[in-house]
Amino acid sequence: MHGLHITGIIIYEIVVVIAIIHVLMDNRQPAKTMAWALVIYFVPFVGIIFYIFFGVNRRKEKLVSERSLNQLTKRSMLSFVEQHNLQLPDNHRQTIDLFVNQNLSMPFKNNNLDIFTDGQAFFLSLLQAIGKARDHIHIDMYIFSDDPLGRLIADALADKARQGVEVRVIYDDVGCWKVDRLFFESMRENGIEVHAFLPVRFPSFTSKVNYRNHRKIIVIDGTVGYIGGMNIALRYVNGTNGLKWRDTMTRITGGGVLALQRAFLIDWYFVDRTLISNRKYYPTTPPTIQNDCLIQIVTSSPVAPYPDIMQGYLRVIMSARKYIFIETPYFLPTNSILFALKTAVLGGIDVRLIVPRHCDSSFVEWAGRSYLRDIAQAGVKVYLYDKGFLHSKILVCDDTLATCGSTNVDSRSFENNFEANAFFYDKTTALRFKEIFMHDLNGSTALEKVAERKSPDFYARLWESLTRLLSPLL
Repeated sequence: MHGLHITGIIIYEIVVVIAIIHVLMDNRQPAKTMAWALVIYFVPFVGIIFYIFFGVNRRKEKLVSERSLNQLTKRSMLSFVEQHNLQLPDNHRQTIDLFVNQNLSMPFKNNNLDIFTDGQAFFLSLLQAIGKARDHIHIDMYIFSDDPLGRLIADALADKARQGVEVRVIYDDVGCWKVDRLFFESMRENGIEVHAFLPVRFPSFTSKVNYRNHRKIIVIDGTVGYIGGMNIALRYVNGTNGLKWRDTMTRITGGGVLALQRAFLIDWYFVDRTLISNRKYYPTTPPTIQNDCLIQIVTSSPVAPYPDIMQGYLRVIMSARKYIFIETPYFLPTNSILFALKTAVLGGIDVRLIVPRHCDSSFVEWAGRSYLRDIAQAGVKVYLYDKGFLHSKILVCDDTLATCGSTNVDSRSFENNFEANAFFYDKTTALRFKEIFMHDLNGSTALEKVAERKSPDFYARLWESLTRLLSPLL
């Protein structure tokens, strides 16, 4: 038995060495490499299991074929080609070109926008839009809950399917782990086409669990689109544990809907292997919408050659001339984002950040605390939202640009998740988002006024440091 024990230890040590070599050879960010190496070495057995499930880098895998992507993109660009007198703002031309060159994300003018800052208003608008649908309804959602609200929307979708409307739903398999599969099966029985994104089933339970479709996109008849941070779940209306959820969702009508459609149909090809490129899904923008509100819908994914949305954030931060206001529920930034924010504030830019006082994950909250003090010491004005859980993901810059979507300011959103954000190049729209930010600011407390966060004791700082060490993996 003693000999077997020694043999087992030797075999395990060999596996550990192989795993660490695999991490090193992947040539990812040094901080992430060190974090995984430490987890593998110092957390026996569990560390290796976690690496297999969550750490293996699949960025280079071609999950979506170039051929399908090109065909879908060419179809969605038809309306872009037909745009007349398209004026691109000089101060953001490089940001727009960045997204066009890397993401094939075309800018569309002539857009109207509604902004929802509470779930009740958003879901009422969504139900009304579903009720008016005549041709198709497309939903790409991280979480579609089996709760009273989720069942209400599912019933509304089933009713439209019985009327002959095409209804397609994509839900994230891991995001909906707690949802009974009978819920989605019932939707299928009612004529709704439903697919899970990257389903995780043993024995294929691998690092697919680490790459999730975090997008929140809805398109109705190719004329109305929604994008933002809200999932389909009752907590966005009622909150949880007496805590209200504060989030931001946008409703778009106009040219930008065509880009939302393109994003959905690419995801649909991935889950269903059906190439949908009929012209009816890209209707002409109504002539009644004539304005200079310019929109780019930008997606990012772990299989893209670059982290597109993160690069966009970097471009915006480094090109700011007056201010940058950011709301995010989780602040676990990559080194490049952290450095860019510090550089901006030291260059005289007014940088403000609002995060929730308490997250829905205490571990993530602790991991982010030292980052908040770090940038506060550099001069960033950090605020803790007190009126509930802030799940909003917005950025406003210089009264000329704003973005809203599913992307958090953390490594997971920037590098591992499938995300989608709308970038708005329009003064009126930027000022509307700025007003929302200032309203949330009135419900927040400056970090410097919260003693236990500004100057934590030794044990709190030690736990912060330990959790921060794992922040690249969260």
